[in-house]
Amino acid sequence: MRPTDNPLLLLVLVFIVQWVAAQIGSRWLRRKREDIEIVREDFGVIIAAALTLLGLIIGFTFSMAITRYDQRKNLEEEEANAIGTQYLRADLLPAPQADRVRKLLREYVEQRIRYYTSRDDADLAQINAYTSRIQSELWQAVQAPAVAQPTPISALAVAGMNDVINSQGYTQAAWWNRIPPAAWWLMISIAVCCNLLIGAGTREPARERVLMMVLPLIVSISFFLIADIDSPRGGMIRVQPMNLQALADSVKPR
Repeated sequence: MRPTDNPLLLLVLVFIVQWVAAQIGSRWLRRKREDIEIVREDFGVIIAAALTLLGLIIGFTFSMAITRYDQRKNLEEEEANAIGTQYLRADLLPAPQADRVRKLLREYVEQRIRYYTSRDDADLAQINAYTSRIQSELWQAVQAPAVAQPTPISALAVAGMNDVINSQGYTQAAWWNRIPPAAWWLMISIAVCCNLLIGAGTREPARERVLMMVLPLIVSISFFLIADIDSPRGGMIRVQPMNLQALADSVKPR
């Protein structure tokens, strides 16, 4: 599990690290304050440039998180469409195989819904194992009649099943596609440097102590939001399997 899978913990840790950096800049660099006053204007330019860089990187990373979230949401819709289409194409198979395919697809949809909603690693491992087993059974159910009587109609059922299996693989790949750890370390490093500079540039640290908490708080909240969106299971903002749930309700035996 990544540290970013717990966005609230990340918020607290990043805030503490930045606040400590600001205090170090304020206290340990106090003896350099006279030198800083001499170059106050140039020092302000450096702080502005560092904060601008931090803001750009945070914005770029936020865009990465949003893109990945949208991809997961779109793939959930595509997966539901692929399963629903194959459920209809089951009528193209002989009656025994058609009934078995529809039954297996109903079980498959339930497992896919559980995949989207589960947060427990042990439960997720069981879901993945059961999903793989159902996929094998589904493939065998459409393969047998296609091999016994290869026709364009049976090929259509096989192609639909291939789409169902592929859509699950695309979804899995999208959930693994996260913001790289290097990007997080880069953002945290720049944020620490910015707080060091701000702490070093304070004229009266005792009076400006509250102000030195503003930047750590703002940046920490930004990191929290990015981590929450980027974490498929650990965050509060998650892709809800609404399309799969609607499909499961529609295919329930009457």
